[in-house]
Amino acid sequence: MRLDKYLKVSRLIKRRTVANEACDAGRVSVNGKPARASYDVKVGDVIEIAFGNKTVKAEVTKVTEAIRKEEAGEMFQILP
Repeated sequence: MRLDKYLKVSRLIKRRTVANEACDAGRVSVNGKPARASYDVKVGDVIEIAFGNKTVKAEVTKVTEAIRKEEAGEMFQILP
Protein backbone atom coordinates (compact mmCIF):
# COMPACT_ATOMS: atom_id res chain seq x y z
CA MET A 1 0.00 0.00 0.00
CA ARG A 2 1.21 3.52 -0.79
CA LEU A 3 2.55 5.54 2.13
CA ASP A 4 0.05 8.41 1.73
CA LYS A 5 -2.87 5.98 1.67
CA TYR A 6 -1.52 4.07 4.69
CA LEU A 7 -1.23 7.30 6.70
CA LYS A 8 -4.87 8.11 5.89
CA VAL A 9 -6.31 4.62 6.48
CA SER A 10 -4.42 4.23 9.78
CA ARG A 11 -5.55 7.75 10.73
CA LEU A 12 -2.04 8.95 11.57
CA ILE A 13 -2.91 11.83 9.20
CA LYS A 14 -6.58 12.64 8.56
CA ARG A 15 -6.54 13.38 4.83
CA ARG A 16 -4.64 11.75 1.99
CA THR A 17 -3.84 15.09 0.35
CA VAL A 18 -2.30 16.33 3.62
CA ALA A 19 -0.29 13.07 3.85
CA ASN A 20 0.87 13.56 0.26
CA GLU A 21 1.95 17.17 0.96
CA ALA A 22 3.81 16.09 4.12
CA CYS A 23 5.75 13.49 2.09
CA ASP A 24 6.57 16.04 -0.62
CA ALA A 25 7.82 18.51 2.02
CA GLY A 26 10.16 15.87 3.47
CA ARG A 27 8.41 15.68 6.86
CA VAL A 28 7.82 11.90 6.62
CA SER A 29 10.62 9.35 6.82
CA VAL A 30 10.52 5.56 6.74
CA ASN A 31 13.30 3.56 8.41
CA GLY A 32 15.36 6.75 8.83
CA LYS A 33 15.20 7.84 5.17
CA PRO A 34 12.94 10.55 3.68
CA ALA A 35 10.07 8.81 1.88
CA ARG A 36 7.92 9.71 -1.09
CA ALA A 37 4.13 9.30 -1.06
CA SER A 38 4.48 6.35 -3.47
CA TYR A 39 6.66 4.32 -1.05
CA ASP A 40 5.30 0.77 -0.59
CA VAL A 41 4.61 0.29 3.16
CA LYS A 42 5.43 -3.13 4.67
CA VAL A 43 4.89 -4.62 8.12
CA GLY A 44 7.86 -3.75 10.36
CA ASP A 45 8.58 -0.35 8.75
CA VAL A 46 9.16 2.53 11.19
CA ILE A 47 7.42 5.72 10.06
CA GLU A 48 8.48 9.07 11.52
CA ILE A 49 6.28 12.15 10.97
CA ALA A 50 7.34 15.69 11.94
CA PHE A 51 4.40 17.84 13.09
CA GLY A 52 5.95 21.27 13.68
CA ASN A 53 8.15 20.85 16.77
CA LYS A 54 6.68 17.42 17.66
CA THR A 55 7.69 14.11 16.07
CA VAL A 56 5.58 10.95 16.01
CA LYS A 57 7.32 7.61 15.52
CA ALA A 58 5.22 4.51 14.73
CA GLU A 59 5.96 0.93 13.70
CA VAL A 60 3.68 -0.67 11.10
CA THR A 61 2.02 -3.79 12.53
CA LYS A 62 -0.69 -4.36 9.92
CA VAL A 63 -1.40 -3.26 6.34
CA THR A 64 -5.08 -3.31 5.34
CA GLU A 65 -6.86 -1.51 2.47
CA ALA A 66 -9.95 -0.67 4.55
CA ILE A 67 -10.52 -0.75 8.29
CA ARG A 68 -13.11 0.58 10.73
CA LYS A 69 -12.28 3.74 12.67
CA GLU A 70 -12.27 1.88 16.00
CA GLU A 71 -9.72 -0.66 14.75
CA ALA A 72 -7.38 1.79 12.97
CA GLY A 73 -5.11 1.97 16.03
CA GLU A 74 -4.22 -1.71 15.51
CA MET A 75 -2.39 -0.85 12.26
CA PHE A 76 0.56 0.73 14.08
CA GLN A 77 2.35 0.91 17.41
CA ILE A 78 3.63 4.24 18.71
CA LEU A 79 7.34 4.10 19.59
CA PRO A 80 9.05 6.26 22.26
